Amino acid sequence: MDIYLLIITILSIALVVVGVSVFKWHAFISLLMASLFLAIFSGMNFTKIVGAYETGVGGQLGHLVGILALGTILGKLLAESGAGLQIANFFIKVFGEKKLPWAMFASGFIIGIPVFFEVGILILLPLIISIQQSTKKNILLIGLPAIAGLSIVHGLVPPHPGAVTAIQIYGADLGQVLIYSLIIAVPSGIIGGPLFAKWVAKRVKPEGEPELLHASNEKFEDDAPVITTPSVFVSFFAILLPVLLMVLGTLAKQITKNVTGQEVLTFIGSPLIALLIGVFYATYVLGYMRGRSRKTIKKFVEECLLPVGSIALIVGAGSGFKQILIDSGVGTMIGDMAQNMSLSPLILAFFIAGLIRVATGSATVALTTAAGIIAPIVETMSGVNLELLVIVTGAGSLMFSHVNDAGFWMVKEYLGLSIKETFKTWTALETILSFTAFAFALILNAFL
Repeated sequence: MDIYLLIITILSIALVVVGVSVFKWHAFISLLMASLFLAIFSGMNFTKIVGAYETGVGGQLGHLVGILALGTILGKLLAESGAGLQIANFFIKVFGEKKLPWAMFASGFIIGIPVFFEVGILILLPLIISIQQSTKKNILLIGLPAIAGLSIVHGLVPPHPGAVTAIQIYGADLGQVLIYSLIIAVPSGIIGGPLFAKWVAKRVKPEGEPELLHASNEKFEDDAPVITTPSVFVSFFAILLPVLLMVLGTLAKQITKNVTGQEVLTFIGSPLIALLIGVFYATYVLGYMRGRSRKTIKKFVEECLLPVGSIALIVGAGSGFKQILIDSGVGTMIGDMAQNMSLSPLILAFFIAGLIRVATGSATVALTTAAGIIAPIVETMSGVNLELLVIVTGAGSLMFSHVNDAGFWMVKEYLGLSIKETFKTWTALETILSFTAFAFALILNAFL
C-alpha cells in the first residue's frame, strides 16, 4: 500500500507539471485536477474530498488573501510614485552594482526575522523590481538573495511558528536555538543566496518579466503636475512602516505590561493591519502629496488587483492540493517509512522533515510533524543536542519546494518565471539552503 500511495503521489505531481507545460492549462486547473486524481486513487472517501480541498484553500487564503492584496497595492504605489526607484538608486549608490546581491540578502534576512515569508516577499518585491529596472541586470541576481534571506530565517529562526513549535515539542532552550540558528543561517543563506544567484544568473535568463508592479507611465488628465519625487527617507519609510509595526506586535509583552496596551500593539502588528496602515501612509505621501488624484489612485489599485485574483487562485489551489496530500495519509506514510531507518536522531529528523515537506508542500507542517515523530525517540536517548535537533528539523522542512507549495507559485508569478525556470532557481535555492544548514548543524554538533 505504501509503494502504491507513493506512486500515486508522484503521478499527481507530474500531472501538475504536464498540465501547465504541455496541455497549457492554467495552474489552478492543473492543481485542482491533480488534487482530485490523488484523492480518488488514494482511496479517500468521496464525501470528504471536496471538504478537504476547501479546508486547504480556505486555511491558506484566509490568512493570505488580504496580505496579497495590500502588499500588491503598496508595491504599485511605490512603483508609480518613483519611490521604488529612489530606494533602488540609493542602494546602487551606497553598495555599487557588484555588491547589490549582498545588500539584498541582508535586507531579506533582517526583514524576514519579524515577518512571515509571504509578507516579506511582498514588501521586498517593489525594491527588487525597481533595482532590476535601474540596473537592467538579470532579476535573479537581485531577487534570489533577498528571497534566500527570507526563507532561511523562516525555516530556522524563532519566533517563526515552525521553530517555536518544534522547540516546545522537543523541550529545547529557545535562547540557545536562537543563537545556534543565527550562526547557521547566515553562512547557509550566503551560499544559497548571493553565491548561488551569481552562478545561476549566468545560466538562466528568464523569458518573461514581472509585469505586476511595473509603473504604467500613463498620463491622467485630472492629475496635477507631480510636485517632486519622494525623498529617500519617505520612500524607505513606506516599505519599513509595516515591518516596524510587526516588530512592535511581536515585542508587545516586552514593551508594556498593560494588557490593553499589549492587545493594541498585537492588533496593529498583525500583518493585515500593519500592511493596511502602510497602504494608507503610501496613499497619502506617495499619492496625494505627489499630485495624484483620488480617481488615479483608484485606477492604480484596480489595475494591480486584477492579476492578484489569478495568483490567489493558484496559491489557494496549491494549498488545497497540500491538504489532500495530508488527508490521504501521504505525510504519515513517509514519516513511518523513515522512522524505521536506524539513523542518528539529527539525520533522521532532517530526512523525515524533508520527505514530509516534499509530500505536503508546507515547511511548517513538515517541521511540526517531524518533531512529533522524533520527540518520543529522543526521550529515551542521552547526548542528543535538542537545540540542534530543532535546527536540522527546520533545515529539512525547506527541502525541494515544488508545485504543492504556495511559495513556489508566489515566486513564479511575481518574478514572471516559467515553471521550468522556477524549478531551476527557487527549488534549487531551497534545497541548497536545506542541505547547507544541515551540514553546518552537523559541524557545530561535532564541537558541542
